[in-house]
Amino acid sequence: MADEEENNVAEEEEKNPNLAESGEEEKKPQNLFEGYFGNGNRLLTLPGSSLVINDDTRRLVALFSDGQYLVSETHKFDGRVLSFEVLARKKKLNLLKPKYVSQNELNAIYAYGERNQTVVENDSDLDQLQMQKDFVNVVARAASQKVSDIHIVVADSTQIMFRVNGMMQTEMEYNKEWGESFVRAAFASADISDANYAQNEFQGAQKLGSTPLRGSKGKLMLPHNVLAIRLQFNPIAFGSQYLVMRLLYADDNPDGSGDLSALGFGEYEENLFYRLRAVPVGLNIIAGPTGSGKSTTLQRNMIKLLQEKNYELNLLTVEDPPEYPIPGARQMPVTNANTEEEKAEQFTKALSAALRSDPDVIMVGEIRALAAAQLTFQGALSGHGMWSTLHANSAPAILMRLRDMGVEPFKLVDPELMKGLISQRLFRKLCPHCRMSVKEKLNDPSVQRLRVALGDFGVENTFVRGPGCKYCDNRGVKGRMSVPEIILPDAMFLELMIKGETRKAIDYWTSDLNGRTLKEAAIERMLKGYIDLDEVERWCGLLDQRPAY
Repeated sequence: MADEEENNVAEEEEKNPNLAESGEEEKKPQNLFEGYFGNGNRLLTLPGSSLVINDDTRRLVALFSDGQYLVSETHKFDGRVLSFEVLARKKKLNLLKPKYVSQNELNAIYAYGERNQTVVENDSDLDQLQMQKDFVNVVARAASQKVSDIHIVVADSTQIMFRVNGMMQTEMEYNKEWGESFVRAAFASADISDANYAQNEFQGAQKLGSTPLRGSKGKLMLPHNVLAIRLQFNPIAFGSQYLVMRLLYADDNPDGSGDLSALGFGEYEENLFYRLRAVPVGLNIIAGPTGSGKSTTLQRNMIKLLQEKNYELNLLTVEDPPEYPIPGARQMPVTNANTEEEKAEQFTKALSAALRSDPDVIMVGEIRALAAAQLTFQGALSGHGMWSTLHANSAPAILMRLRDMGVEPFKLVDPELMKGLISQRLFRKLCPHCRMSVKEKLNDPSVQRLRVALGDFGVENTFVRGPGCKYCDNRGVKGRMSVPEIILPDAMFLELMIKGETRKAIDYWTSDLNGRTLKEAAIERMLKGYIDLDEVERWCGLLDQRPAY
């Protein structure tokens, strides 16, 4: 009989670990919620808490500050549950043995927790909430103007600058203390970031538009048209701080269209892109500096590729982080990495996994290091279509950039591997309502260079930026357009480039392969009245100068 009582006690202790620790009989809660939320116990997985998880995972688990861990009984072995446990242990949270409950019970616990969560109680919380509101207001103001980047420089005062249509302009000024608080609030609000803000270190972070700001109790959200914000925190000389926020918009392509003409590409470029998408194997690379529209062009081509193939192929993407949605693709994010070394390692792991996941086409967000380049070439060698982006000055320079990374020359001269080399820039479009003919500025040096390069025909058909009007918000420009140069290389072109005979390679491309340089593509658009003379010279050099390559 004594043995039976001991067994009953042991079974009860196994069901209630806290009972065994205390050595006392547990007092039964008056109701379900008192058992979980009593004695100041907090639900760590509530929306807006410091433990950031996505809504899909939150639907399956609940973790309390005393270690109580609830899991949906129908999702015991779900990968999201296992990933959450790894995250909780990584953050060194108290995690007791899981208790499996019904989905209804989990829903009721979250409903109770959200109704009774702690409100802001002290001055520091109020200050943080106010700075988060300021953060949202600055982003909303920028999003209303379709700003691509927000620059915050904190020195003796705080200066906020917007990059609109590629040009920087000062928008707001505040005192130094406001700026320091703003930068800290921006870091604290990020969904993905290093553990702690370090003023004197270079740090990156990301804020997703679909999730509430961290610590805001679920009340503060980014504007609906902002998909995500990439944040880069930089120390600069003399004790100043510098934050750059890149805004990624959700409505750049609201209907999921693969329309390239909307980006500014003409019939000539669309035909070349069609030929590249039609090739089932090999590597296509889109190059350009930061902010040149590479990711958008890549996204549109992937959407168009899926549409042309009736969604009958498996398109995988590896991105750090995913910037724009591609309907029909499996987009694999690179996560759980703080330093650049960890990011490179995780990126390589994700790319290796993609190659083992029965792909037809793989899109690599960006080739940043030799390991990613080698795996990308491995994918092309093993019979897959590979698309990616790269930082390079021009389409021909893509080959030099890859060789500089350490890619073997025998891969770079193989036309079965190297299928498409694309470089592009974003040019500001002239407002058609207030643009002016260059004939009104005949004495300007740039117009004289135009006459030397293109003669009277150029003068008759070229425009410059006007004074501004109601249609362009008094800026003289309205939006931007992509201007590319595209090479479909053959063995001769590749061999000349790798031998270092760049001039011969360019001449061969523009004559025998019917190619067109960036400068030629820009001049065509200038003569059609889309872009102005100054914009062509800004990106392509002086009109009366021969290209450097």
